[in-house]
Amino acid sequence: MPFTPFHMGPGLLLKALLQGSFSLMVFAWAQIIMDIQPLVVMITGEGHLHGFSHTYVGATLIGIGSALTGKYAAELGLRLLGRSRDSPISWPVAIVSAVIGSYSHVLLDSVMHTDIEPFAPFILDNRVLGLVSVAALHEFCVYSGLVGISLYFAISHWLDGRKHRK
Repeated sequence: MPFTPFHMGPGLLLKALLQGSFSLMVFAWAQIIMDIQPLVVMITGEGHLHGFSHTYVGATLIGIGSALTGKYAAELGLRLLGRSRDSPISWPVAIVSAVIGSYSHVLLDSVMHTDIEPFAPFILDNRVLGLVSVAALHEFCVYSGLVGISLYFAISHWLDGRKHRK
C-alpha cells in the first residue's frame, strides 16, 4: 500500500539517534516520492506495481531528487511549524536523510513484496524476499518507531537540561 506509515518507524529511530544530523521530514518526503509509481499503477491499472522506483538504481535517483526538493520543502515546513531553530537543513543532512529513506524503503518492501527486483537490472530476483515474516517486519517497524519516539524526547530533554545548566 503506498504511503505506508510503517516505513517511518526506522526513520524515527534514526532521528532519535542522529538528532540534528538527520532530517525526518526529508526522510518522509523520500518515502512519499518512492510510492508515487505504485500509486499511479494502482490508479491506472497499468504497469509494474513495484517497478523501477523499487530498485536500488531507482532509489538512488529518487534519493537525489528527494534531497534536492525535500530540503526546501522541509525548511518551509519547519518555518510553518514554528521550528525555525531546526532550519536550515544542510545539504549533507538532506542527502543522507533522503538516500537512507529511499534505500530503506526498497529494503523493507523487498522483504515482503514478491514483485520487487531490488538489484535490477543487474540481478533479476529478490534475494531478501521472506528473510523475515511480514509480521516480524511490521513489528520491527512499529517497535523501532516507538523506541525512536521515546529516545528522541528523552535525548532532547537531556540536551535541553544541559543547555540550561550552562
